[in-house]
Amino acid sequence: MSDITSGDAPPRPKRSGLQSIRVPEEIGVIAALLVLVTIISIHNSAYIAPANLLRLLTNTTFYGIIALGMVYLLAIREIDLSVGWMFNFSAVVAAILMRDFGVDPWIAAGAGVLFGALLGLFNGLVAIGLNLPAIIVTLGTYSMFRGLSLVVNQSAAVIPPDDTGSFFQMATAKIPIGGGETPLLEIPLVAIIFLVMAIVLHLVLHRTRFGYRVQAVGSNPEAARLAGIPISLVRLQTLVLVGAICGFSGSLFVGFRGAIDTNSGQDFALTVVAAVIIGGTPLSGGWGTVIGALIGALIIAVISSGIIFFGIDQKWSTFVTGAVIVLAVAVDQLVKRQRAKRLMASRIE
Repeated sequence: MSDITSGDAPPRPKRSGLQSIRVPEEIGVIAALLVLVTIISIHNSAYIAPANLLRLLTNTTFYGIIALGMVYLLAIREIDLSVGWMFNFSAVVAAILMRDFGVDPWIAAGAGVLFGALLGLFNGLVAIGLNLPAIIVTLGTYSMFRGLSLVVNQSAAVIPPDDTGSFFQMATAKIPIGGGETPLLEIPLVAIIFLVMAIVLHLVLHRTRFGYRVQAVGSNPEAARLAGIPISLVRLQTLVLVGAICGFSGSLFVGFRGAIDTNSGQDFALTVVAAVIIGGTPLSGGWGTVIGALIGALIIAVISSGIIFFGIDQKWSTFVTGAVIVLAVAVDQLVKRQRAKRLMASRIE
């Protein structure tokens, strides 16, 4: 009990030989991603051109970053439906500070992150204060944040007047790889930021006290409470974290695109939740995979772009994404049942 109370993960039995080799939990979604890319590239070899794959990664970045944070929420059995409009509203605030108040873009971007955290704090306080699941609260704040964003931006795109500053240069920068004066590849910095955030958030979830508490609350709330973990505080911290991540993604989007329009982010909720579920994080909570969410976001992007490469109407991409979610949930349930059967059989033996 002392180990749990202190926030340290319980010790695992040592293994030796072949038993010490652990297959990554994300191996299934990685294989699925490779299969999808292979199928599309067989149909059209241009698909695996490095420039196209980097473009794919870049297009995934902004909702993918939010998906990384959503892993924490699903790990505590929560879902935030307002993430798209926290993204949009935070970006609008950052852009208006640049345009109407002449605030330095770096400071305005920081304000966008802080504003996103405040929106997440509002979600958390209402959910905890009314003792409601976050999905119910954010069903309401989805419309609230959307309406307020439209009021603030006056139903028009917000375009900072000067996009030549260092913040915009950073957001649009590309890192050259090899080739001397003519690089072989130019990797967008925002894509690198996406990958670095995935690594950092993975380590936070699986190597820190906060991450352990998140998974403990999702695994067994009553046991977590008896172990002295403040469940309400963990819920609040997680919702604030997701809000801050939405604000970060929104501010980065303003730097990358040089503007924020009224519709950006409106469909993020479905895409983000889909990426997390496809990536392997169970709806039942207690565990999450940030790396899996990254791969899940890429799978959605591959599906959407692959449909175009096959000459299919883009409208089908939403249907296919939904079908993949249903398939991922079905597979998750089958895996759980098989694990339960094996556990029961081992106990009987």
